Amino acid sequence: MPDTRGGRWSAVAAIGLPVGGAVATVGLWWLVIIAFGIESYVAPTPPEVAATFGRMPGYLLENAWVTLVETLLGFAITIVAGVLVGTVLAGSRPVERAFMPTLVALNAVPKLAFATLLIVWMGYGRGPKVVMVILMCFFPIVLATATGLTRTPAELVELARALSASRWQAFAKIRFPAALPQVFIGLKVAMPLAVIGALVGELFGSTAGLGFVIQTAGADTALSFAAIVLLALMSMVLFYALVAVERLLVPWVPETTA
Repeated sequence: MPDTRGGRWSAVAAIGLPVGGAVATVGLWWLVIIAFGIESYVAPTPPEVAATFGRMPGYLLENAWVTLVETLLGFAITIVAGVLVGTVLAGSRPVERAFMPTLVALNAVPKLAFATLLIVWMGYGRGPKVVMVILMCFFPIVLATATGLTRTPAELVELARALSASRWQAFAKIRFPAALPQVFIGLKVAMPLAVIGALVGELFGSTAGLGFVIQTAGADTALSFAAIVLLALMSMVLFYALVAVERLLVPWVPETTA
């Protein structure tokens, strides 16, 4: 009979270790507040934050949904645009040399510099938040795509030539699939930035969203912390959803990199 203890331990560890880490973090947060005698109006305890969820669940979830939609919409647009631009840069050395310095320079500009301008240009609706998400995520996805497409293993290139594959066939069947692990690295780097981008846009001007909750909470620090906890949970769930998609689309990576 095969030994299943290793598999059971892996399953328990996959769930238990993250939960244990979260509990330890919350415990440390609570301990610091107690040890230093921090007043609740400065930093609330975990029970006070939990009470806020019980006191205002509808308000928090409604605004969390607004932030989630902004994040997903901006991230989806950035995936399409970033992969397309990265593909163009990887396919033409002159184009890469001409435009990569400009992309690097734009990425170096603090995104907060655009926040007020976006409100002036687009108002207080969803638009500025989606654009801020795009600004935050665009460069990592472009860079990861271009890097992956320019590092196709030589043996796969030779295989395409031996099979007399057209340029499109080589791209669709060999180059892009081989680049997917690198592309997903860029996506995983960009995903938390997408949540940050939506939050920044909301903090600078909005009528809804978790950034709006934080901005208007005033002295109710427990409400601000509840919004921050929701942002952290949102980022974590979206990140691991992306990891699940990666395992579905690139199933060979864990075996080849183990």
